[in-house]
Amino acid sequence: MEIHNSGSIKLHESVLTIGALDGIHKGHQLLLNKTKERAKKLGVPFVVYTFDPPPKVYFTDCPLLTTLEEKLQLLQHLGADHVIIGKFNEAFTKQEVPVFIEELKKLHPIEIWEGPNFMFGKDRKGNIDVLRHYFKVEVLPPLTCIDNKIISSSRIRRLLQEGQYSEAQHLLGWDTFTPYSIKTNSL
Repeated sequence: MEIHNSGSIKLHESVLTIGALDGIHKGHQLLLNKTKERAKKLGVPFVVYTFDPPPKVYFTDCPLLTTLEEKLQLLQHLGADHVIIGKFNEAFTKQEVPVFIEELKKLHPIEIWEGPNFMFGKDRKGNIDVLRHYFKVEVLPPLTCIDNKIISSSRIRRLLQEGQYSEAQHLLGWDTFTPYSIKTNSL
């Protein structure tokens, strides 16, 4: 797996997914595995574009579910060929949608796979419809549990705050998690 800073890679073709991926929970894993499956079928690199720190952590200082190192280890385990890390800081929050689109064009994605609520760019002005104007975009519905509750990083954080560690670990879906590995942006 090759790791790149945002704007530092050009590819001839790829299949791409973009997201904060904090926790790389079961919902993220489904999206990542689908992206990998399509990349393999099309014979092109499987590319993940993620952010450090995740936007929600940057804006709200909520607990971080996975450090960048843990996230990269999990992405390598899941078979990513390339991981692009967007340093999420004040400058990145001011990046206009067309600037991000131009960066994505350099990856020549044959397909982009996303969840239904994907938003990007300054003031979250970019969304799936904007992305579809430039690229072929496929959307996976959110993964839900038996009780029809969506698996999300926010839900996992809430479970951890309530001390429901085994339920949080179940939603994360990976064995190395301990409640003591939770980090906050201020540490």
